[in-house]
Amino acid sequence: MTGPDGPGETPALSDGMPPGTGEGATTVSGSTPVRHTARWIALGVLVVAAGLIAVLATRPPAAVSEVQSPLVGHPAPPVGGVTVTGSHYVLTRPPGRYVVLNFFASWCVPCQEEGPNLVQFAFEHQASESASVVSVVFDDTASAARSYQAQIGATWPTLADSGGALALSYGVRAPPSTFVIAPDGRVVAYVIAPVTAADLDRIISQAEAQGA
Repeated sequence: MTGPDGPGETPALSDGMPPGTGEGATTVSGSTPVRHTARWIALGVLVVAAGLIAVLATRPPAAVSEVQSPLVGHPAPPVGGVTVTGSHYVLTRPPGRYVVLNFFASWCVPCQEEGPNLVQFAFEHQASESASVVSVVFDDTASAARSYQAQIGATWPTLADSGGALALSYGVRAPPSTFVIAPDGRVVAYVIAPVTAADLDRIISQAEAQGA
């Protein structure tokens, strides 16, 4: 026979390999290392992400930052007026213990997050009488504020401040706003973010270390 390769020669076969699988051809098995590499990369990313999540979950939350106020370091403005229950309250000057003065509103979501922490703080300091909480309603009705505080178990004095005089004297523009007043009557801290019981204890410890 005469083939394309010369007389008596038959076309070269590919040793039983199907077309397209000869030398230089890309095979399905040749993509296996690529797939394995992609899988290892994906697995590595998942491991790193899981480690980051674990670190963030176990890391202590950052403490709130205090902000500047002309009142810090000076005597606190008078605190007094009609409460949400219709009684009268006046903060003693000087108070003789640390007082957390908290401006809040029942509609304020950050205030709702903060509320249980204030309850915890007041409870923890109730026996020693080393600190107390006084609240002031900001841009809210007395009835709404009263209902909200009943839900979280707040039992400290809460001033209605219907005319906004207390908020004005303390320069409060939005809730939650918290002032810490030292036993001698000076304002030692001002915070405009939700505070925790731990935040308040830290602020008081720092004030005590500075002789407040």
